[in-house]
Amino acid sequence: MLTLPRLTLPPDQMRAAGDRAIELIIERMNEGEFGPVLVRRSRDDLENNWDEPLPDHGRDLVDLLERLAVDALPSGMHSDHPRCFAFVPTSGNYPAVLADALATAFLSVPGAWLVGSGPTQLELVTLRWLRELLDLDAHFGGLFVSGGSIANLTALTAARDSRLGGDLTAARAYCSTQAHPSIARALHIIGLRRDQLVVLPPDDRLRLNPARVAERIRSDRSDGWRPFLVVATIGTTSTGAVDPIEELADVCEREQVWLHADGAFGAAAAATDRGRRMMAGLNRVDSLTLDPHKWLFQPYELGCVLLRRPEQLKETFAMARHFLDSGYLTAAESDGREPNLSDYGPQQTRGLRALKLWLSLKTFGANAFRDAIDQGMTLAEHAAVFIDNHPELEPTSEPGLGIVTFRYRPPTMAASTDLDSFHTELARTVLEAGFAMITTTRVRGRIVLRMCTINPRTSAQHVDDTLGHIVNCGRFLAARADRSADADRDVS
Repeated sequence: MLTLPRLTLPPDQMRAAGDRAIELIIERMNEGEFGPVLVRRSRDDLENNWDEPLPDHGRDLVDLLERLAVDALPSGMHSDHPRCFAFVPTSGNYPAVLADALATAFLSVPGAWLVGSGPTQLELVTLRWLRELLDLDAHFGGLFVSGGSIANLTALTAARDSRLGGDLTAARAYCSTQAHPSIARALHIIGLRRDQLVVLPPDDRLRLNPARVAERIRSDRSDGWRPFLVVATIGTTSTGAVDPIEELADVCEREQVWLHADGAFGAAAAATDRGRRMMAGLNRVDSLTLDPHKWLFQPYELGCVLLRRPEQLKETFAMARHFLDSGYLTAAESDGREPNLSDYGPQQTRGLRALKLWLSLKTFGANAFRDAIDQGMTLAEHAAVFIDNHPELEPTSEPGLGIVTFRYRPPTMAASTDLDSFHTELARTVLEAGFAMITTTRVRGRIVLRMCTINPRTSAQHVDDTLGHIVNCGRFLAARADRSADADRDVS
């Protein structure tokens, strides 16, 4: 009788489980609009089903896969649903799913060249393709990370070391109120106090104002501060606004300040002609982050950090800089020609995240991605026209990169109605109805409705149907508010 090594399965069981896993994946990825946009379950419900003792003995793998696919993994938001407009939804894609499985099976580690030369080369090629897709200069380089938060942290750590060395005394960074919270968190992690981040109000288009940045930098310098960093946003997550990169680059070059562009959401739009026009000056930034698991339609996790001088990453993170005396990693040291990507970021052991993007680009081609990105912007413009033309809807910002914001404006409503609370309740009502998923955000101090239209499976009809559904829900809530106001008057 054949004795199997520990923690292995016979090939026939592996095939059976693999076949069933593929079937479950295909079923899930082809639900489309016929599946739920959100599966809501309580903590108590999930704990009752899944809070189990540590298993001392194994169970059938196929049965376990079935249970996961039915009772755990579907719970939550289905971001690939064509009527999911909440947050920044991703669609994922089938080649990327297979890429993750292959990378995991081959234990791929693009860290040290000695350990993962093939995976490292694939990551380098994918980085070059991404650079070409966004029309970035050839000297940009970096690495893939888990997402925008770690990409921002990686870039800002390099900025700190490049501009401040080890002295954070009186250092100051600048961003707008529309910047992502991961910026403030990254600055906290690298050692800055909250008062060392200056958060400036945006202009009337919700963008960082270059003149205001320049004025504040000069004022702070005269007061003894050491300005070292300006953070621009390419596609704010609230409204899709794009900060004026060219003008900010002028300010930063003149003031000798690092310019970081957080493009986690929006930078992928540079793959299109109109997106590139909105990001004039992108090649002048010192660092750029983007999330392929957003507008390049990849499954989680996949972020990217790129620097105009990628050697600045190595100056911060190279293992030789932090060498102790164990000698454990000496055998994996790079000779220069064969790079160790672990020298360019905080992770030593790294998964081959790049493979999903590599295989997606090879399978579909770059033009398919360009078209899908362009469609997301077109759908936002389509939604904006619908909102402009509807007597009960009111735009609250111009359509940005794949995002529209708006309010419901009922024909009649009690003057005493709290509109912020009303729109919070309206978003909740839409969610509970289960037809679509939207969220709220805050624009110029007001709670508004927000839709992100970047899913390539979403059509103009899905947008129209969702906006019509929102209007119907708004009418229901407005009528209820009117009845409540009438009842209050009768009582008084």
